[in-house]
Amino acid sequence: MPIGESSSRNPRWAAQPANLLTRAKRRQLANSASSANSATLISMPRAYIALGSNLPSPAGPPDATLAAALEKLATLGRITARSSLYSTEPVGLAPGYSDQPRFLNAVVALGTAIAPFDLLASLLAIEFNFGRDRSASVLNGPRTLDLDILLYGDLVLSMAGLEIPHPRLAQRAFVLVPLAEIAPTLRDPRSGLTAAQLLDHLLANLAPAKSGLEPAVARIQSPLWAAT
Repeated sequence: MPIGESSSRNPRWAAQPANLLTRAKRRQLANSASSANSATLISMPRAYIALGSNLPSPAGPPDATLAAALEKLATLGRITARSSLYSTEPVGLAPGYSDQPRFLNAVVALGTAIAPFDLLASLLAIEFNFGRDRSASVLNGPRTLDLDILLYGDLVLSMAGLEIPHPRLAQRAFVLVPLAEIAPTLRDPRSGLTAAQLLDHLLANLAPAKSGLEPAVARIQSPLWAAT
């Protein structure tokens, strides 16, 4: 076949180089978009959020509440890790609430572009949707859902209504145990200690559990929750 005749006799064949170029360009654009999305995720601050519940909510018992709350948290960014679920002994009990149920607790890592105060507002809105109104609740009393910002990147912030890192982070085994599970080398920007080191220091100063009593923090299984 003489050179040049293919374009007139087989226009479909003649169009192929252009189509190939188009497909290659599309792949290049798709790869560029994927790289940009990955860079955005990497550059987003990572917040560590503590979850807790010891009362039923509209979603059901505490494990169902935490699982449902996790779905809401996923709308605020990208959940990159979540701890196991822990049954924990209530601490800092309010007067009249010494016999409240044990809590279920967990910690998740959330990559988010939402600023700290806006993130706090979003967490409070999620709590409200699950039946908790902090303005009307008892301090350290039972609750349907508790969502707290433990850390937000390496930010250190102390303002009315919000302190980061959480002011009682180093004193609470129920958050340090799950935090050290998913991020043992994560550093507290105030002390410079890792989550694992903070937990070791706390455990070294805790009184040993009495024989026959349930541990203060115990990992549990739930079909509604899986660590990642």
